[in-house]
Amino acid sequence: MATYHVREENRGSQVGDYWPLIALVGTSCLAGAAYATALGGGLMVWMHGFMGVFLLIFAVLKIFDLKGFRRGFRMYDILARQVPDYAFVYPFIELGLGLLYLSFLWPVFTYAATVIVFAFGTIGVLRAVRAGLDIDCPCMGSILSVPLSTVTLTEDLAMVAMAGVMLVSVL
Repeated sequence: MATYHVREENRGSQVGDYWPLIALVGTSCLAGAAYATALGGGLMVWMHGFMGVFLLIFAVLKIFDLKGFRRGFRMYDILARQVPDYAFVYPFIELGLGLLYLSFLWPVFTYAATVIVFAFGTIGVLRAVRAGLDIDCPCMGSILSVPLSTVTLTEDLAMVAMAGVMLVSVL
């Protein structure tokens, strides 16, 4: 398993430290808007487009280097620490969820699975952030370097919140 250390002072304190994440979230927002416009939908369709594109992009970043992702993910994810193969499967779970969002298939399953996967993952991120661990966020795969931080925590919670809103809207 890879090693980590206490966060270096000022690492993660500059907006530039998060530029890859900002660019990918911004791209997902714009793609969601294009998706909603093309389908003539409102906020719910935008959320489907955003979530679908976001999950696909982030899944592909992880798939580029599964071994590197696995190493980083196991440093903080509770389930991946106990079941190492979960780290190999996780990018494909994201990929599947992304495709489900874009296709509007099995919405209740899709929303519930997203809430469960990201809420569970939030626990590990929260523990790592509270411990002040200085690790690159595996959410970007091993290709892009973005520190695991409260930004990652906010990202996970936003995914839970959006999936939760969609789940409540269909129940």
